[in-house]
Amino acid sequence: MSISRRPSRQIRVGKVAVGGGAPISVQSMTNTDTRDVAATVTQIQRLARAGCEIVRLAVPDQEAAAALARLKAQVDIPIIADIHFDYRLALAALAAGVDGLRLNPGNIGGPGRVKAVVKEAAARRVPIRIGVNAGSLEKEAMAAHGGVTAAAMVASALKHIRLLEDLDFYDMKISLKAAEVPLMLEAYRQLAGQVDYPLHLGVTEAGRGVEGAVKSAVGIGILLNEGIGDTIRVSLTGDPVQEVVAGFAILRSLGLRRRGIELISCPTCGRCQVDVEGVAGRVQQDLQDVARPLKVAIMGCAVNGPGEARQADVGVAGGPGFGLLFRHGRPVRKVKAEDMARALIEEVRRLAAEEEEGENAHE
Repeated sequence: MSISRRPSRQIRVGKVAVGGGAPISVQSMTNTDTRDVAATVTQIQRLARAGCEIVRLAVPDQEAAAALARLKAQVDIPIIADIHFDYRLALAALAAGVDGLRLNPGNIGGPGRVKAVVKEAAARRVPIRIGVNAGSLEKEAMAAHGGVTAAAMVASALKHIRLLEDLDFYDMKISLKAAEVPLMLEAYRQLAGQVDYPLHLGVTEAGRGVEGAVKSAVGIGILLNEGIGDTIRVSLTGDPVQEVVAGFAILRSLGLRRRGIELISCPTCGRCQVDVEGVAGRVQQDLQDVARPLKVAIMGCAVNGPGEARQADVGVAGGPGFGLLFRHGRPVRKVKAEDMARALIEEVRRLAAEEEEGENAHE
C-alpha cells in the first residue's frame, strides 16, 4: 500500500527539489571544523558517495564563513549554512554562494537584521529553514504553553514563519526537533495541518549507534508513514556517513526510496553452518558505494536460506562449509565458506554494472 503524502509547496535547495511531491531527500551534517577546508571537503565527498543529497555545515565565526566559497568550489552537492546569533554570518554565507540557510530568526538580532538577511536570501533565491529545537525554545513560548510542549514548539515556529511572511518571503522549510520522540511527533503533527511549507524531519541528539538509529527510525518513520515529511536527517553521534545509510534504510523500509544495497541476512541459530555475521559485515562495508538498488541475501542454513536467496537479486545460502550462490533466482555455483563474501561482492558489482550498462544503452 502506497503512502499518501501531505501536500506541500516546493522549494529548491541548489539542484535538489524539496516538497511538492519531490522524492524525500536525505541530509546530513559535517562534524569537521568548517575552517579546515581539506578535511571538510573530504567528509562531504564521503557523504556524497554514500548518497547524501544535502549537507549542512556549522558556521560559528567569520573564518568559517570565509571558507564556504572554497568549499563550494570543490563539492557537487548543495550546502546549507547553519547560523546562530550573528546575522553577519548569514550575510557572509550568502555572499559565499551557499544553497540554503538554517537559522532561528529569533536569535540573530532585531527586525532590521532579520530583514537584511531575508532580503539578501530572496535576491539570491536561497531558501531558509526555520529550525525550532525543544532544547532552545524562547522563554515566552514556554511561559505561554506550560513549558517545553508541542504547542510551544509550534507557536515558536509560527511566530518565525509569520516574521518571514511579513517580509514577503515564502521560500521556507520548517523543522521541529526534540530528543523525545513523542514530543517531536506531536509537534510535527500539529504544524503539518497549519502550514503548507515542506517539513524537515529529525530526532535531535538521538545518540549513537543502534540506539540512536532506532530512536530516529521510530520518530521519522512514524511521521513518514503518516505522509508527513519532505526531507530527513538522522542525527547520530559519530561518523555522519552512518546518518545517510540509516536515512536511506528508513525510506527503503517504507517503500519511499530505493538506493543501494538492501541486505537480507538471517539472525542465525544453532542450525547456522557459516559465518553469516562476518560475511554480512564485509559485504555491507565493501558495497556502501553501490548506488544501484539491489537486494542481497545472506542466509545460514537450508531452512529459509535457498528461498530467501532465490528471491534476492543476489544471494547465498549456507551449507556445511560452503555456500550456494544465486543470481535472480537461479543457482550460479557453489563457493567455499571462506570465499562467500568475496564471491557475493563480485557478483553484486557485476550485476550492478551490467544493469547500468543496459540502461545507458537504451537512453
